Amino acid sequence: MPPYQLLLSLVLASSHVLVNAADPSPVEDYDVLQYVDPLIGSANGGNVFPGATLPYGMAKAVADTDSESNQGGFAYEGGNVTGFSSMHDSGTGGSPSLGNFPLFPYAKCAGDEVNGCVYPKKQRKIKYKPDSVQAHPGYFAIELASGVRVDMTAAQHTSLFRFQFPNGSSPLILLDLTDLSDSRQDNATISVDESTGRMTGDARFTPSFGSGSYTLYFCADFESPALKRDSGIFVNSRASADVHDLKISRSINGYPLPGGGFVRFKSAPDNTILARVGVSFVSTKQACSHAESEIKDFNFNATHQAAIDQWTEKMRPIRVSRTGIDNSVLTNFFSGVYRTMVNPQDYTGENVLWSSNEPYFDSFYCLWDSFRSQIPFLTIFDPNAVIKMVRSLIDTQRHLGWLPDCRMSLCKGYTQGGSNADNILADVYLKGLRDGIDWDAGYAAVQKDAEEEPYDWSNEGRGGLRSWKNLHYIPVEDFDYEGFGTMTRSISRTLEYAYNDFAIAQMARGLNKTADAERYEKRSRNWRNLFKKDQTSLWKGNDTGFTGFFQPKYSNGTWGYQDPLACSNIDMSGRACSLQNTAGETFESSIWEYQFFVPHDMSTLITHLGGPTNFTNRLDHLHDTNITYIGNEPAFLTVFQYHYAGRPAKSTSRVRTYIPDYFSPTPAGLPGNDDSGAMGSFVAMAMMGLFPNPGQSVYLLTVPFFEAVSIDALSSILVV
Repeated sequence: MPPYQLLLSLVLASSHVLVNAADPSPVEDYDVLQYVDPLIGSANGGNVFPGATLPYGMAKAVADTDSESNQGGFAYEGGNVTGFSSMHDSGTGGSPSLGNFPLFPYAKCAGDEVNGCVYPKKQRKIKYKPDSVQAHPGYFAIELASGVRVDMTAAQHTSLFRFQFPNGSSPLILLDLTDLSDSRQDNATISVDESTGRMTGDARFTPSFGSGSYTLYFCADFESPALKRDSGIFVNSRASADVHDLKISRSINGYPLPGGGFVRFKSAPDNTILARVGVSFVSTKQACSHAESEIKDFNFNATHQAAIDQWTEKMRPIRVSRTGIDNSVLTNFFSGVYRTMVNPQDYTGENVLWSSNEPYFDSFYCLWDSFRSQIPFLTIFDPNAVIKMVRSLIDTQRHLGWLPDCRMSLCKGYTQGGSNADNILADVYLKGLRDGIDWDAGYAAVQKDAEEEPYDWSNEGRGGLRSWKNLHYIPVEDFDYEGFGTMTRSISRTLEYAYNDFAIAQMARGLNKTADAERYEKRSRNWRNLFKKDQTSLWKGNDTGFTGFFQPKYSNGTWGYQDPLACSNIDMSGRACSLQNTAGETFESSIWEYQFFVPHDMSTLITHLGGPTNFTNRLDHLHDTNITYIGNEPAFLTVFQYHYAGRPAKSTSRVRTYIPDYFSPTPAGLPGNDDSGAMGSFVAMAMMGLFPNPGQSVYLLTVPFFEAVSIDALSSILVV
């Protein structure tokens, strides 16, 4: 039995959480998919992807809307549908992601002319019928105001859309060479086969939270009882059935010139049209190969059932007792588990950047978010997938030189704090996962993060390492001539670098690298150098009653100042401590919240903050006055840190306040964007009564929401 499984089997019995494949399940078996609602978080800024996909699937089919929270494609907020596309991410902040090559259906064109249909995205958008929306694992359906009903399912790289048109239609379906955020660069192509209607092509886009660009390829085929009438291409607002090839290499005032293809059908008694769209980062040939092999016969029901079977198998290991439990509680829990497997995505075989036999995972949005609970949850629940993810991270470092901190669409994402892949590798190493992972290469990768500064540390690694090693903190207005990145976040980076070094030290101990372990353990105490013991915090002119907070410090050792409440949930000044804001010395959080981010040295922190009673009072003040924002990941651990002051019952009380008050099984049921399943994993682990302090062999136990939880995880570990 792997060490982490043995640990959990021994520790969790007291909380009625069993993680042991050798023991029979303490709860009855049942279909958990009935309790999964993909629409949770599809409104109010949850930004989830609610459409049809497989576990870690690349193809993600859904209706795209023009709503404010459409980062995942569809937002259940009463907006307009602009198309139906096959590539999405889930729960991201920032700009909408992917949404490439959307299809759009018309029942008929005005005047029965192809130019009677409207082609540009912003002009063609249409309302949908809110009551028609259905979402289940592997399935999504919606009806447009035009009477066209669309349902969809997916395979690994292929989407299958079923368009059902009203009687008397002469349907036209267009494919647009665009994406959700209109990021397409100048080059795009499409070719429409005049005899079959097959559309193939490609376009180059930019990522939503990173640098560089990527090229995506598509292959769309159509099948219908209705006969094909004609086909062609469109440019801007005009179409032609006489032209079947288009190459766009220009734009209008920097805005990509709209263009794409269409296929039109004759009216028939059954106006059902199936559209199969394969996608690939490699070539149109590979996109077509995916489509033909994964959904070879356009069988919608069989494809849908295959998706259900995969989700059923993925959810098989976990069951909870339903005794005395309302269905809404079960839906909240199992939907959280489900969302942990929507992102990241398995792009193995689609990586054109290097040649390798290792797995390749993408859509890590971002490791700053997912190290806290998502990957630790999957380490227990789906260790085989985590093994592949870690192998992918190590292989990325092997070929690109650095572990990623955020990654999407084969591009480098932006760093948000420290080098957070270090935390993930250390946590997985400590939990005993070994199969197929080159841990010597993994250690070399995390050590490089700690010792070498990349030129572009806004995308990878850590900046300011010269100051980190010599001054033992990151100074405000750091003089860093070795690399470039946003010269802010000096407090949060200091705290996060300290934690990164502690995580590396744990790996070093396990690998018998004693000298390294001692060096990084010493560096992990650098957080103390930014603690100003006489610093107070005012709120509305009044002293909050607490003394001692982190503060920025200049390279000459003198103190700077940042209001401890700046960028907190109750800061109404409009300040934002984000990558786009150049003034904040903390990232996406306040000093008031970051004062608790010393997860590896809690006893020393509690002493600095005045002892257990004062520490507990500070946590109470953080939560009771809404300084913290549970919709962002830095808040997660603070819910459970009462344990360290000897008050675990208060941790349980906080959990029961936040769930279901802030996490409920409704479209608006998430307090913030899901961040690729981070919110889902918080709900899942908190309701299990088991929350990680990652990078350590520590789980903080609270009273579960269920009489028993069974995770039969051992049988899911495969040697790959």
